[in-house]
Parts: sequence; structure tokens; C-alpha cells
Amino acid sequence: MSALVDLFTVAAVSAGILFFLAGVVGLLRFPDALTRLHALTKADNVGLGLIVAGLLPQASSLLEALKLVLVWLTVLLAGATVGQLIARVARRAGTRT
Repeated sequence: MSALVDLFTVAAVSAGILFFLAGVVGLLRFPDALTRLHALTKADNVGLGLIVAGLLPQASSLLEALKLVLVWLTVLLAGATVGQLIARVARRAGTRT
């Protein structure tokens, strides 16, 4: 059973890393600030969620698992807030790049 849990951890963390890499590609390739921001925030949220999901079975206690989930939720909230603020500033300034 431990090998199956380890395999799930490796698969989920690897998928999370792929989402992070896709976000970086979107950040570098998309034409304007709003599409870059959209690609980056979506990919980072899903990527971190997959990494946390992969690490949860490896947590040795319920407290460690709760800490992982709280970190993920904090990053979700912070990412949404910062993304909204950046988009608002970019829209007001009329910047397209």
C-alpha cells in the first residue's frame, strides 16, 4: 500500500509542476497583461493544489495535513486578491503589454 501512496504522490506533484511550467509559458508568451495574469493565476492555483494533494498522504499527522491545506487556501486567497489588484491597475492605466 505504501508504494501506491508514493506513486500517487509522485504523480500529483509531477502534474503540479507541469501546471507551474504551463503558467510560466503563458506568462512569457501571451500578448497582454490581463491574459498573462489569467494564465499565471489559474495554472499556479491548480499546480499548488495538485502538489498539496500529493503531499497530504505523506503527512505524518493531522496537524501537518491541516497546515498544508491552510497554506494552499492562503495562497488561493492571496493570489486572487493580488490578481484583482494588478488587473485593476492595468485596466485603469490602459496598458496592453
